[in-house]
Amino acid sequence: MSWGLGISTVTALAAFGVASWQANAAPPSPGGPGVAAEQPRVSDPSPAPEQATGTGSDALTTDEVGRARAVALAPLTGGTEDVTGAAGPEYLSAELVTDGAQRRADVYYYDYRAEKLIKQVVDLGTGKVTGSYAAAGMQPPAADREVGTALDLVLASPHAAELRDGYARATGRTYSGKDDIVVTAHVYKARPADTAVRNCGKHRCLQLIVQAADGPFIDLNQIIIDLSGRTVARLK
Repeated sequence: MSWGLGISTVTALAAFGVASWQANAAPPSPGGPGVAAEQPRVSDPSPAPEQATGTGSDALTTDEVGRARAVALAPLTGGTEDVTGAAGPEYLSAELVTDGAQRRADVYYYDYRAEKLIKQVVDLGTGKVTGSYAAAGMQPPAADREVGTALDLVLASPHAAELRDGYARATGRTYSGKDDIVVTAHVYKARPADTAVRNCGKHRCLQLIVQAADGPFIDLNQIIIDLSGRTVARLK
């Protein structure tokens, strides 16, 4: 028996078979016919703008801190000094105080002339100072500008060599400037044996914590900076 198929017929069937296999093997389009593919979405990572005024127990906003500082500082500019010796007390921090719906800010300053911590209570609703307090011998954590001033005093003193040498030992590199280090500080109060820094506690003094930008710490624990007297001393 002969199939009776010519060459052209066999070729056509073969072509049909390939086309049919390709059609059946191809994956279906997502969603089926007539359904558009979902377009990729890109979320916006930008945070929402900060509100000018917080509510309830929300943390103080940047705007509230700025307004509270301005109100608190106004009555303090005369007869006070900041960490550089300029007129006006040194700003330290501000924190929220809530009383029901009323929001107040406790704004802290240090007066380097009188050696006193000052607290100004500001009513954020009325924009007025509702309380003012000052006390000697109280030493809250250092503000960034105080830490920077303490570092500058060390670098301008003979003890700068200890920082440079300590950096070289810790990193194997030569100290090239303040960008090489990250600096924070503890407030230091003199102990009975600390004759070189006996005024620390009455004066505002710092002990620097110095870390190389890439990790290692530089030991400056024996170096104490008296910000009030603008002196640098070694404990032993």
